[in-house]
Amino acid sequence: MTVFEGFFTAASSLRVAIVVARFNDLVTGKLLSGCLDSLTRHGIDVSPTSSQLDVAWVPGCFEIPLVAQRLAASGRYQVVITLGAVIRGDTPHFDVVVNEVSKGVAAVARDTGVPVIFGVLTTDTLQQALERAGIKANLGWSYGLQAIEMGSLMAAMPA
Repeated sequence: MTVFEGFFTAASSLRVAIVVARFNDLVTGKLLSGCLDSLTRHGIDVSPTSSQLDVAWVPGCFEIPLVAQRLAASGRYQVVITLGAVIRGDTPHFDVVVNEVSKGVAAVARDTGVPVIFGVLTTDTLQQALERAGIKANLGWSYGLQAIEMGSLMAAMPA
């Protein structure tokens, strides 16, 4: 029996792309900050001159899958992280955006074979989103860890 696992010590060799939605940037900026902190503390250079990390900003969550697809298909990255926040409002717009971004991100991973971390918060209120982006815990940190683990896992598995 062979067991495949990802390890956090393999981060220094990973090339990572992050796609961040500007809409709800009060939340997404905090998610990005937590994610970068996690990556840094596990050996990934996140400096402005880094050759290990690129960050792409998109207008909103609906645009995340298209940019994630382009980055994943480029062959430059071992993992892509998506960060966004969709907060329920008074119209069905929430349901449409959440469904499309989640299906789109999953399709990118399946179509390219590159792990894509789904870091899009879907909450009922701004308060809930802020709690997940740093008031109680910053899920951006967890998304960084997931990226390292998945990048390392995919490198350890046969093609």
